[in-house]
Amino acid sequence: MSANVTEAEADDETRGVARFLRDRSLRLVTAESCTGGLIAAMLADLPGAGEILDSAFVVYSPQAKQSVLGVRKHTIDSFNLTSEAVAREMALGALRIAQVNLSIANTGVADPVDPRIPAGTQCFAWIFRFGDIDDAVYTETKRFEGDRTRVRREAARYALRRIAHYCAQTDRRR
Repeated sequence: MSANVTEAEADDETRGVARFLRDRSLRLVTAESCTGGLIAAMLADLPGAGEILDSAFVVYSPQAKQSVLGVRKHTIDSFNLTSEAVAREMALGALRIAQVNLSIANTGVADPVDPRIPAGTQCFAWIFRFGDIDDAVYTETKRFEGDRTRVRREAARYALRRIAHYCAQTDRRR
């Protein structure tokens, strides 16, 4: 949570995201690594979550990313686990399985495990699927400060917060 955001404000923000999803008839699947299911859990905490949340995949290991979501070994080897390319393939894999119109994926590091990748680095993908246009795919990398718990929580909130932003970009394409 940001230093200036209270838990109640964060809950209000999540409720706002849920309303946005309902109003837009968006059903979501998540493919989460570093956030470990927090994106889905934040929505699942709300009454009526089943209207907007279809399923969630927690795929921590490279093998799980490959076998469950179809992330290619070549992508992992070429770009690293903490990459927008891997997040994109995770989101596509989840979208293939769930048959919904919105997929969010997250992969990254919360702790300093690789000197080439700063702790708190998170890669995201959002994919919107509407029948009248090609999939709208958006990716980002962002770094969050704080301990492991804070990084994971902030990354989950960020993933949800960006839905409206990317939905608006998708609407302009339609």
